[in-house]
Amino acid sequence: MYIHQLAKTNSVLNSFLSEIRSDTIQNDKMRFRRNIERIGEILCYEMSKSFIYKSHDVNTPLGQKSTFIHSNKVVICSILRAGLPLHIGVLNYFDSAESAFISAYRKHKKNTIDFEIKVEYVACPDLHDKTLVIVDPMLATGQSLVLTHNALLKIGQPKDLHILSVIGAQAGVGYIEQQLPENSHLWIADIDKELDEKGYIVPGLGDAGDLAFGEKLQK
Repeated sequence: MYIHQLAKTNSVLNSFLSEIRSDTIQNDKMRFRRNIERIGEILCYEMSKSFIYKSHDVNTPLGQKSTFIHSNKVVICSILRAGLPLHIGVLNYFDSAESAFISAYRKHKKNTIDFEIKVEYVACPDLHDKTLVIVDPMLATGQSLVLTHNALLKIGQPKDLHILSVIGAQAGVGYIEQQLPENSHLWIADIDKELDEKGYIVPGLGDAGDLAFGEKLQK
């Protein structure tokens, strides 16, 4: 797997990362969602440099200009619900992309901090010869990403695979590096070192789904 950690190079990305991590600024849900969206746009820009490009002629009112346009057929798959703002950021850059959605959530065992990842819902177009982009803002253990990838392979075999994430834990990055195809790409804003006993990234930012859409009832 090719790992691209964008925060290693100073850019405006650091401002958005700082705001989504801040325990005061992140309480503004609209601002939190918009910052996730903007980080997605930056990740997309960098990812687009790895695409295949073909020559294309454009007729202007005064003549003709040759340029290069990517030929990748993109399918964006977000893991509900936290992935939705990141999904929008990717759609902002790939106008003709198709979309897929999958539910992958932590089902906690009663009266314990242990959990398993459950995948229950998949809505996906044909993946044959497509560029599959799986988006999930928090790459903690990496289990949900691997299960999502495996579930999508039952629908079709994509041409190539890209993972877009905002913040990951080193353990989760290592896990998907071992489980996903060698020629896949991870585009991630920043990587933190630790997971706590509940499987949350430290220092991370908290629960991205709750911050974007409100706290959910636990069952």
